[in-house]
Amino acid sequence: MRVDGAVVGNIERGLVVLVGCGEGDVADDARYIAEKVAHLRVFEDEAGKMNLSVLDIVGEVLVISQFTLYGDCRKGRRPSFTGALAPDEADRLIAGMAEHLTSLGLKVEEGQFGAKMSVSLTNDGPVTILLDSTRAF
Repeated sequence: MRVDGAVVGNIERGLVVLVGCGEGDVADDARYIAEKVAHLRVFEDEAGKMNLSVLDIVGEVLVISQFTLYGDCRKGRRPSFTGALAPDEADRLIAGMAEHLTSLGLKVEEGQFGAKMSVSLTNDGPVTILLDSTRAF
């Protein structure tokens, strides 16, 4: 990941986590998502089944703030971001999430909050997962 041409975050095998924080999100939500990310079994075992977590493979995590995940496009033709958490609060929650992942023993790299970032990734398999702290799916 680059900001103004400089590398600000780089991982090898692991997870790229795009994080959007919305109105009402609190520190407990950030910890919940960090625990989910760390323990989610999305890596293949020796039998080719998704049975291993990023902790199991001694992987790394790249955490990127992405308020545009809260873009509401239901009305009109331009997304509304009114559901996104205020930037200072979101920055605090995302930093807390990254700290919790680190405390679990993971190598964590972070994007630069609020910056225009250029992110490159190699997706090793067609896996994209949506996690929501509301647990209301």
